[in-house]
Amino acid sequence: MRVSVPGLPQAVLSANSSSKAISPSEATLRLAEFLGQGRVTVLTGAGVSVDSGIRAYRGNDGRYMNPNYKPIFYHELIDETAKGHSYRQRYWLRSYLGYPPVRDAQPNSTHFALAALQHTSVISNLITQNVDGLHHKALRQAAPYEWGPVRLQEAILELHGTLHTVHCTFGHKVDRASFQEWLSAANPRWKAFADEMERTSTRPRTNPDGDVAVEGLGINYSDYVLPECPSCLAENRYNTIHKPEVVFFGESIPQHVKIRSYRDVEDSDKLLIIGTTLATYSAFRLLKHALELKKPVMLWNVGPTRGDGSSGVVKINMPTGFIIRDVVRAVIGSRVSEDPIIAQMLCSGVVKPPSQDRDG
Repeated sequence: MRVSVPGLPQAVLSANSSSKAISPSEATLRLAEFLGQGRVTVLTGAGVSVDSGIRAYRGNDGRYMNPNYKPIFYHELIDETAKGHSYRQRYWLRSYLGYPPVRDAQPNSTHFALAALQHTSVISNLITQNVDGLHHKALRQAAPYEWGPVRLQEAILELHGTLHTVHCTFGHKVDRASFQEWLSAANPRWKAFADEMERTSTRPRTNPDGDVAVEGLGINYSDYVLPECPSCLAENRYNTIHKPEVVFFGESIPQHVKIRSYRDVEDSDKLLIIGTTLATYSAFRLLKHALELKKPVMLWNVGPTRGDGSSGVVKINMPTGFIIRDVVRAVIGSRVSEDPIIAQMLCSGVVKPPSQDRDG
């Protein structure tokens, strides 16, 4: 089976951006005008979470820009042979160490600004490629009574799943916090190692999918113990094959998610794409679908994307955190000062981009 990591074609990487340089005030005006009329669906990518300390996949410091990086593919993770077991040992050890930084990450100004647009119904649907749950966290923190679990599920579609839930191959689900405890109980030495990293703030480089760079630590995965599924055990079945609710390379997006992503585009008047190169086809096809339906599309991203040069796409080449609060104020107007929840949203958000280090 041949599966590869999606990337941008060299022609896209080499081409000059078709977007003209504009001032922040002009960018703010264009975005406010785009958002201010009609129902808008927003598609976000890893660039939105960079200011929360979570790296983008394909930026200058992105993990997938390293040609030597070899991710684990779906068919490898669920392989029932001894080889598959080794792949899972590698995956879950790295993910065990890498999940806490994602779990503890806080929404940044972009998450809260988009939350304000959702709260005021300017954004009718939000589709995210991110698996970190930070869009949900922003709404829950700012308006917990208005944004319960059901409304969050209706408002946000996680195109590639979430790191915060795990399931076994027989469909038994467990929250990630509990699964982390299972891993800790099965691997006390690695629990001590993780606790020491936490105490000394020496966490290894963490990537958007919770994977960490541990190549320089001399780690041997062979002694990592994979916990068995207790629900399977109750059914007289031994099973240690688990995966997070994340769509892996080589795995298809669930049909109901694909259908809903298309419907979200169809039900809106326009599409705004933020913080993504559109390297994965699951995201790029939503842009194509919007264009086929003759809907206006605006692409807001720093650097080249797969959508650059597409007829009908307007590009804003500027960091979102730089102007997004001004955009929201221009769109919402007086409601910013009249609604304390919105006012709080536009004052909230961390700005803690990851350090620029070498890729391990």
